[in-house]
Amino acid sequence: MKIIRKTISALLLAGIGITSIQAQNNSPQAWTLRQCIDYAIEHNIEIRQSANNVEAGKVSVNTTKWARLPNLSGSASQNWSWGRTASPIDNSYSDINSANTSFSLGTNVPIFTGLQLPNQYSLAKLDLKAAIEDLNKAKEDIAINVTSAYLQVLFNQELSKVAHNQVDLSKDQLKRIQGLHGVGKASSSEVAEAQARVAQDEMTAVQSDNTYKLSLLDLTQLLELPTPEGFVLESPKEELEFESLTPPDDIYTQALTYKPSIKAAEYRLQGSLNSIRIAQSAFYPQLSFSAGLGSNYYTVSGRSENSFGSQIKNNLSKYIGFNLSVPIFNRFSTRNRIRTARLQQIDLSLRLDNAKKVLYKEIQQAWYNALAAESKYNSSEVAVKANEESFRLMSEKFNNGKATFVEYNEAKLNLTKALSDKLQAKYDYLFRTKILDFYKGQVIE
Repeated sequence: MKIIRKTISALLLAGIGITSIQAQNNSPQAWTLRQCIDYAIEHNIEIRQSANNVEAGKVSVNTTKWARLPNLSGSASQNWSWGRTASPIDNSYSDINSANTSFSLGTNVPIFTGLQLPNQYSLAKLDLKAAIEDLNKAKEDIAINVTSAYLQVLFNQELSKVAHNQVDLSKDQLKRIQGLHGVGKASSSEVAEAQARVAQDEMTAVQSDNTYKLSLLDLTQLLELPTPEGFVLESPKEELEFESLTPPDDIYTQALTYKPSIKAAEYRLQGSLNSIRIAQSAFYPQLSFSAGLGSNYYTVSGRSENSFGSQIKNNLSKYIGFNLSVPIFNRFSTRNRIRTARLQQIDLSLRLDNAKKVLYKEIQQAWYNALAAESKYNSSEVAVKANEESFRLMSEKFNNGKATFVEYNEAKLNLTKALSDKLQAKYDYLFRTKILDFYKGQVIE
């Protein structure tokens, strides 16, 4: 009786949680879910690419911000000429070598561009906001993927523990049958069946260990870790804490205000209006102001009547001017660019509507899945208790010779299946509730 209770308790303990017993000095640090998510966000290549896009957006905003400022450019040139040259005085020809050094400084200021510049600046700011939301979405995606992989590892870990406890239980039963066989109360076929069951359970345990190792490898690869060796996870709480689930409509209302995918689509839709106005700016005249000054220095046959400074001063020229460009006909290019921009606006509006619909469907599915997982877990607890009692009674019958080994093994398998179902329901509920927290904007921990 003590052995039976001991084995049942071991199975239930495995179904509830795992206690890691290691030397304190040698045990590696257990990773929490939050640590895994933060590490993945820091090292994920796609997130780093999204962050790079944000930096590029900041550069674009800075570029368009200062587009109204005057530009300033300077130039210098040096020219040499030689050969027969006509004299402007008596029209005679002579061989002359001359050199010319010139300097100039100019500026141009846009005055009116058909509102192109302010709209480009507004568009750049909206594109930057959209890029930031894309980065946030990439972080959310990796957080969900890490959460799923993390819980899968814990689930497979506990299933492996259950499988090994099954092996221990089968070995204990084999010893009892061998003892009964020694006194003539069990047949050789029953001993063989018990040995086969031990071998089958050992194979199942090996498969469970391999599944656990593969899931651990998937998680470490997702985290960009070089190897899963020495990588352990923090065990979850032994008992689940059930809370009332927020209705999906309420979650959806909250999600619309902060969900990165929605906000990014909204920013791009707002930016499409600026794109239309940028295209329309080509219909308006373009006015700019320009100014500059320049000078030069001449030498003929290496000689100059005036000094360098004198020539630079005397040859100094200045200018200011306005340039007005009026569009008349450009082969309908402007009109077609506007039509293209408006079609893009319609497309972005449809994308926003679709993103909202997809979000609502995802929240509904997550809510119903969480509700189903909670119900399944509660049912699995009842099933575990019922199968525990059934296994206890069957063990007593078997030890008293009132039940066959097949009946005993069936009761043991039913208890194991109930424990496995409880584990699956437990981690399914944990994942589904974290998904709901994710849609509510809460930090996944």
